[in-house]
Amino acid sequence: MAKIRHNNFFDTINESIAEAKKEGVLHLYSEDEHLTGNTIKINGKELFHFGTTGYLGLEQDERIKEAAISAICKYGTQFPLSKTYLSNPLYNELESKIELMYNIPPIITKNSTLGHLGVIPSIINNEDAVILDHQVHWSVQNACSQLKLRGIPVDIIRHNNCNMLEDKLKLYSSKHKKVWYMADGVYSMFGDYAPIAQLLELSKKYPQLHIYFDDVHGMSWKGKNGTGFVMSKLNQLPENILLMGTLSKTFGASGAFLICSNPAMREKIKNFGGPLTFSAQLEPASVAAAIASANIHLSEEIEFLQKDLERRIDLFHQCVSKTDLPMIELNNSPVFFLGTAMPATTYKLIQKLFKSGYFANPALYPAVPIKNTGIRITISRHNNADEIKSLVKTMNDLLQETLVETGNNRQKIGRAFNTNEYRISKEVPLKTPLRFNIKKTINDFDKNTWNNVHNSETVLDWDLLHYLETVFKNNPASENNWEFYYCSISDEKNQIVVATVFTLSTWKDDMLFPESVSLEIEEIRKKEPYHFTSKVLAMGTLFTEGNHFYIDNAHPLAEEALKLLLEKAEEIYHESNAELMVLRDFATDNKWNSLFHNHGFIKIDMPESCIFDKMDWKNSNDFKNILSKRSRRHFKDEILAFEEDFAVKIKNKLTAAEIDIAYNLYESVKNKNYAINTFTYPIEVFQKMNNHPQWEFILMYLKKDNTDRTIGIAFCYKGNDHSYSPFLIGMNYDYLTKVNLYKQILYQILKRSKDLNFKKVNFGFSATFEKRKLGATAIPKVAYIQSRDNFTLERIANIQKK
Repeated sequence: MAKIRHNNFFDTINESIAEAKKEGVLHLYSEDEHLTGNTIKINGKELFHFGTTGYLGLEQDERIKEAAISAICKYGTQFPLSKTYLSNPLYNELESKIELMYNIPPIITKNSTLGHLGVIPSIINNEDAVILDHQVHWSVQNACSQLKLRGIPVDIIRHNNCNMLEDKLKLYSSKHKKVWYMADGVYSMFGDYAPIAQLLELSKKYPQLHIYFDDVHGMSWKGKNGTGFVMSKLNQLPENILLMGTLSKTFGASGAFLICSNPAMREKIKNFGGPLTFSAQLEPASVAAAIASANIHLSEEIEFLQKDLERRIDLFHQCVSKTDLPMIELNNSPVFFLGTAMPATTYKLIQKLFKSGYFANPALYPAVPIKNTGIRITISRHNNADEIKSLVKTMNDLLQETLVETGNNRQKIGRAFNTNEYRISKEVPLKTPLRFNIKKTINDFDKNTWNNVHNSETVLDWDLLHYLETVFKNNPASENNWEFYYCSISDEKNQIVVATVFTLSTWKDDMLFPESVSLEIEEIRKKEPYHFTSKVLAMGTLFTEGNHFYIDNAHPLAEEALKLLLEKAEEIYHESNAELMVLRDFATDNKWNSLFHNHGFIKIDMPESCIFDKMDWKNSNDFKNILSKRSRRHFKDEILAFEEDFAVKIKNKLTAAEIDIAYNLYESVKNKNYAINTFTYPIEVFQKMNNHPQWEFILMYLKKDNTDRTIGIAFCYKGNDHSYSPFLIGMNYDYLTKVNLYKQILYQILKRSKDLNFKKVNFGFSATFEKRKLGATAIPKVAYIQSRDNFTLERIANIQKK
């Protein structure tokens, strides 16, 4: 009954990337006829290149380029044969060179992504468990998705959180032969490191712990023979650690490799590692280039290159230390992150840097959480001292004006990245002729004024909000205690430009995930009732749906008013320590989509909302004629054919016994439907409903029972905007299909609204198919969400992929 359309997160990601493309900061093309590594030409302008991952500049080394050219002349552009059968003539030499670097024979792969896909399913047995660092590279997470099909548990911990890792080890080590932890050596966005020393201590304490490192961003610029950051901490590779390195990026060639010190495991991977077996092998040019680079790595020259890069990194450090640029995770890797928090600031600052002659990478969702956007700056040997100094000065000169232009400040950045250094910055209030008003109770908001601005789009009238305020307070369970924030913004003439209500309440994190996910989580909630729940600041309430937001789009200050609302909502969000902010329910094509995105919100699909407004009918025959041909048959066979079986009563007040029965019927529906998974309302909701003049109850009985035994009930609100809203329904499921009870309740709701001369029925979410068959219109809706990080949603998505 409660099937709904769930959000497709690929659409969410596509929306985010599409916005960045529109701003001209992603999916760009280099226009150079000849690349040097120092500059890059985009849109006809030559820019200093601070976005490369070729940190040592080896991709431009003449020896490596000449080796690749020579290999093409000798062996052709490719060696079109699976490596399982025969390797091209250069492979043996490359493997020998990599073995000299690590003192362990390598397994060469086409690239690290295919390498993970080949290795991970091969090394993880059905008796094992896997724990992922929240920020481990997507290619590792993607490879682990195959494991779930085999029933292997794949869990996630917060980034570099060894305490959380140990808790998971305690959970899994007694049940699984091996527990694999997967992490990056150097993380590609913030340039921070895996806590290797702590991981080694944990491996001593928990012998089941095995570690899989992706160290492609730690290669070459660190470690003896350029063996990478991880090896610089290990010196030699234990059998319980596997390492994926790269032949591309800093190595200057193409491809990747796995280092495994366990000979039996290495042979198993090599014999049948999925893509390692069936994919094409590296081209002769790539192998020859990798051999030439390996020769450099095996010589004393690599230490000179590393130190030369280190001097440039140190210079960048020195220059940044003289500014108040909000750099995140400053360390000695070549990857740096300038936090901006808001996508709008990132876009604008990147555009200004381009105009000033500098190329850097925008770091955007989903690579980072939506409010952890920023600019990733990489330092390479291609960058000279003057360019590094000039870049830092330019960023410092441009940042403040960019923050002002985008309504941002350092305090917001500090809050987004949880850095105390920037929290102490004083926030500069916006200069505006608009006035912001906030009330904590609807009693302080003039009734006529409120109803005038919320008069047709939603069931959000003054009386309903007053009822909700009385119901959702002073309850024993925390989820049934809500805080209300009535916000309005007026111009100098006291004309309301924007008005809405926010509520602060506890939500189930899986509320809009598929039912299968909620069913799995609900099993855990039997012991841990608040597992996967969060404090949420949301536009509207969990009880209502429809447009909770009023804006006078024709007002010349409409956009400024909306920005002010977001500014004030963010203050409430942080002061209340909410974990999620939700703006709902907007039309899919609303004009403010880009503004919400630029202020750090991602768009998600909401369930469709159903409205019935075809009130020009007098009887069942008239009603049938407003339906489609197929729906008429459905109405005749599944509803009219059973209508005479029912006795229907409309009551404004129930007895105490009837309330108990009604509540049991409500619980029956609630406990069978997880498509929109919320907390069960307490009985006080219905007791206070019973004493409110605008609520009434449609009770359903079976005539043949000759009793007053209620088998169905609709809890309906008579809105001030002439709308009729069945907020909740209760049913005895024994009669769901016998007499089509649910369908009959829907029809009786329509009849009652017609008798009351109401203009429309707000049918709400879920069961869209059944409501459409009765003539309702399904209206697509979207919400905009902002979270402190992606961790919780990704953990739930991880359940969804099982």
